[in-house]
Amino acid sequence: MDLYIVLGLSRSASLNDIKRAYRRLARRYHPDINPGDGRAAAQFREIAVAYETLSDPLRRQQYDAGGSVVESAVDSRATVGFEGFDFTVAVGGAEAPTFGDLFAEVWRDRVQRDREPERGADLHYVLRIPFELSVRGGQRTVTITRQATCQRCAGTGAVGSASHDCPHCRGTGAVRTARGHMVFSRPCVPCRGTGHQPDARCPSCGGQQRELRTEALTVQIAPGIADAAQILIHGHGHAGGGGGEPGDLHLAIQVEPHPRFTRVGDDLHIVLPIAIHEAALGARVDVPTLDEPVRLRVPPGTQSGQRFRVRDRGVTSMRDGRRGDLVVEVRLVLPRILDERSKELLREFGRLNGDDVRRDVEVP
Repeated sequence: MDLYIVLGLSRSASLNDIKRAYRRLARRYHPDINPGDGRAAAQFREIAVAYETLSDPLRRQQYDAGGSVVESAVDSRATVGFEGFDFTVAVGGAEAPTFGDLFAEVWRDRVQRDREPERGADLHYVLRIPFELSVRGGQRTVTITRQATCQRCAGTGAVGSASHDCPHCRGTGAVRTARGHMVFSRPCVPCRGTGHQPDARCPSCGGQQRELRTEALTVQIAPGIADAAQILIHGHGHAGGGGGEPGDLHLAIQVEPHPRFTRVGDDLHIVLPIAIHEAALGARVDVPTLDEPVRLRVPPGTQSGQRFRVRDRGVTSMRDGRRGDLVVEVRLVLPRILDERSKELLREFGRLNGDDVRRDVEVP
């Protein structure tokens, strides 16, 4: 490999150019910044080998004189090139190695990210509503339990402003960890990289800045809302961290079934029982709706299972505001025969109309 190309430099690059290129590339490809990325780790090893060779005047001179020989020797050192370095220390001086400067910047970036406001998690609840409420719309109360900003400490986690050095990081704001021969610094979690903890934690939230709170919310139900619909209420999820905005509340609507009506799209379906004489001779019958009853004309000769449509007696559409229809399916109901007179009339009816009933029936 060409070490100048690895660093993106020309062969006339100065030592400062080499250092700047290394800082820029190492911040981008270091394994601690790209955990689990094998390609980034391999590229970082090449960058480090190129820097070790070209930043040393004698090794750079040997490489420029016979690149293939020096490059082979450098490649054999690539896996152990960082032994002995502690990246938590920033070394001063114009000729100081750039490792400490590099990872001091990486550490500061991580601390800054940890201090940034974090959005709270969303909440998901199921809200059961009556069938009539889903059709007409209205209000419903839902009780939720969420992590809210502590009222006593206003989300600071402390009472008062006095503080002491964090015992986990000894006031440095960072915790050192070793990975092979390499030592890294990570932001301290208990103090969030500040290096300090309050002397008096808030007794309500224990310093966690948030507390569990149960709240009752009044939810507006739109007319025509369907089963499994979702209602989004902004800002009523869990509170965010570090002053971040709260999450949202997602309500999954579950409509309770109705004893008589069934919803199909924006239409309502109902089964209407009628007597034999009403189906045979025709009649006008009252049909229940979710409003007032309507009068339906049943024509003579109506068969069981036949359907009739009553306009604008269904559900208001949430799409265009139009109202669906009421679909009425008639079912013939046999009367209970209790007296001889009724039995004789049915026998007479059978003698007169028996052939007509069987006329269209195919016998296999």
